Amino acid sequence: MSNITDLIFIFGAKYLYLVVIIISFIWFLAQPRARQGEILIIICICLPLIFIISEIAGRLYYNPRPFALGHFQPLIPHKADNGFPSHHALLASAISTIVFLFSRRLGLVLWILALFVGFSRVYAGVHHMIDILGGILISIISAALAYIFLKHLKSRGLLIFRGKAG
Repeated sequence: MSNITDLIFIFGAKYLYLVVIIISFIWFLAQPRARQGEILIIICICLPLIFIISEIAGRLYYNPRPFALGHFQPLIPHKADNGFPSHHALLASAISTIVFLFSRRLGLVLWILALFVGFSRVYAGVHHMIDILGGILISIISAALAYIFLKHLKSRGLLIFRGKAG
């Protein structure tokens, strides 16, 4: 039983964020052109913003990985460097938030997967919960700022896409 559980969490810690990316990409391709344009604007603002904020946060707060502090072997190999913030949780939650802005139902499904990614990283021994929460907070703030900027552009009439936004 423990080996099966470990394998599930190893998959969640190493690969589940890729499932979030694939699902969101397929969803993106199914969107009308106008909505794709809006999504791309948010992505082009949000992803660089989360990168910049996470780099700053990682330099301001150093959090050794659990296996480095506890002197145990994590379920997945990893360098004993700064664990804050979790980049896997950051990316999965950013994508989930962006999708949620346009599709509540799919966004919730992706958020469940993103939370499992984060929990799996903690279970695997490569992150503390604060690393996961930091990544989630950075992604939510960044996506919200990008969405507010998009709404500002639309309200000023500075954003025109051909087709229906849906």
